[in-house]
Amino acid sequence: MRALVVDDEPAARRLLTSLLASEADVEVVGTCRHGGEALTWLRDRQADLLFLDIQMPELDGFQVLDALGESRPAVVFVTAFDAFAVRAFEAEAWDYLLKPFDGERLRQVLDRVRRRRSREAAGASGDRLGPLLAKLAADPSPEPADSAAEQPPLERLTVSHGRGRVTIRLSDVAYFQAESSYVRLHLSDASYLARVPLARLEARLDPRRFVRVHRSYLVQVDRIARLDPLGRGDLRLTLDDGRRLTASRRYRDRLERVLEPLP
Repeated sequence: MRALVVDDEPAARRLLTSLLASEADVEVVGTCRHGGEALTWLRDRQADLLFLDIQMPELDGFQVLDALGESRPAVVFVTAFDAFAVRAFEAEAWDYLLKPFDGERLRQVLDRVRRRRSREAAGASGDRLGPLLAKLAADPSPEPADSAAEQPPLERLTVSHGRGRVTIRLSDVAYFQAESSYVRLHLSDASYLARVPLARLEARLDPRRFVRVHRSYLVQVDRIARLDPLGRGDLRLTLDDGRRLTASRRYRDRLERVLEPLP
C-alpha cells in the first residue's frame, strides 16, 4: 500500500512515518503539512492510503475529502479529538486513529484496512455480476427477458434485528448504504442491516422514488433537500434532516432524471 501522511505537526508526521516503515506491505510515498499541499500532491500522483489529520490550516481533513470527491484513496483520519469520530465515518473514512497512539494501535487499524481491501478486491467481480444475479433471483423461471420488470417494486423489507425480525416500510428509509455484501437501511432515528447486496436491492426498488447517487448509496428522492457542487462533477447532497452524502459524477445523470434543475 502506498501511503501519504498529511499532518501539520512535524512530530506527528515523523512518528507515523517511522511506525509505518516497519510494515512490510506499506510504503510511505509522501508527507504533507496541510490539506492544500495534499491536494497538490494527489493531483499528480497516486496513493492507496491517506493518513489525514482533521484540524489543519488552509483546509481541514473534511474539506480535503470534499475536494477529492469519489476519486480518493482509502482514508484513515488521525486526530487528537474523538468528538470527530462520528463525522469521520459519515465522511466514509475507513478508520480513525486517535492521538496519542502507538505501534499496536496503528497495526490494528492497518489490519482492518487490509481486510477491507481484500473484501473489496474479492467483491469487484461480484459487482459486475450483480445485475444478472438480481434478475435471476427475482425471476428464476425461463420467462421472457422483460418479465422481471413486471414485478411490482418493493414496499417493505424484513430484516433481522436482535433475536427477531423487523419489517421496515421503505418509505421510512432515508437512504441505503452498502456495507461489504450487505446493505444498511438508514431511517430518521435508527438503522438496520439487510443481508442483500445493494445492486440486487436496487433492481427491486421504484427508480422514481429511489436514486443511486454513489456506488455505496441509494437515496429516497423525497428526502433530498439540497445539492451543492464539490468540483470534478461531484455533488454534496443534503437530506431533509441535515445528513450529508457525496453524490458522484458517475451517477449524476440519474439525479438529472429525477431532480430539476441541478446546480
